[in-house]
Amino acid sequence: MPFDSACADQVELDDDAIEDNKNAMSKSQTSKSETASPRATYQDVLDAPPHMVAEIVDDTLYTHPRPAPTHGEASSGLMGCIVPPFRFGRGGPGGWRIHFEPELHLGEDIVVPDIAGWRRERMSELPKTAFFTLAPDWVCEILSPSTRKFDLGDKRAVYAREGVDYLWLVDPDARSLEVLKLRGIGWLSIDKLFDEATVSLPPFEAIGFNLGDLWPPHAVHKGIPANEQPNKPTAESASELLEAAK
Repeated sequence: MPFDSACADQVELDDDAIEDNKNAMSKSQTSKSETASPRATYQDVLDAPPHMVAEIVDDTLYTHPRPAPTHGEASSGLMGCIVPPFRFGRGGPGGWRIHFEPELHLGEDIVVPDIAGWRRERMSELPKTAFFTLAPDWVCEILSPSTRKFDLGDKRAVYAREGVDYLWLVDPDARSLEVLKLRGIGWLSIDKLFDEATVSLPPFEAIGFNLGDLWPPHAVHKGIPANEQPNKPTAESASELLEAAK
């Protein structure tokens, strides 16, 4: 069958179109590469303002303002409950290293949990660097409106990937504590406590403490702290009032 010249022209046109598409795709990829955000590095963390907490997950820099007082009340309250028995062995078994806001370098990610703990058998000596490269055995995150999504999403995934055994989630607004245990590549919720419940949960089940120690006291009268409530009338003053009312 003779070759049609029109077909030859069409083949040449198709080849040109393919080449044009290749060039367009190449330009598009080059443009995307040039406009994509650069990978965040440790220098970005070091350059962050001192009033911000800087972390890197999946090559992206995240910065958060320092926490509110209720956040600090919860973290310091929890430290006060678990450090004496588990770090110093006062009223408990000891055997832990517990640190406030340690900087963790886990693979390519840099995260700063509110509190983290390592069993001494896994970390017999502290690192010489300003950060830790060994994943903790236990992590606690104090949830706040500005960090909740990050803590419950990307950050929690990093902890699972690195094999952190236990994750505690403290929510000062809900006055709650949820304890999660790593199972495979996911998290299993062991328990969730509220208000002033007694806490005796892993990995710190060797003791019990009042969850209410993490919350600021409720004010019974508006504008008056709980420890400065008006004095209740005595029996003598009450009888005087009744006599005056007659």
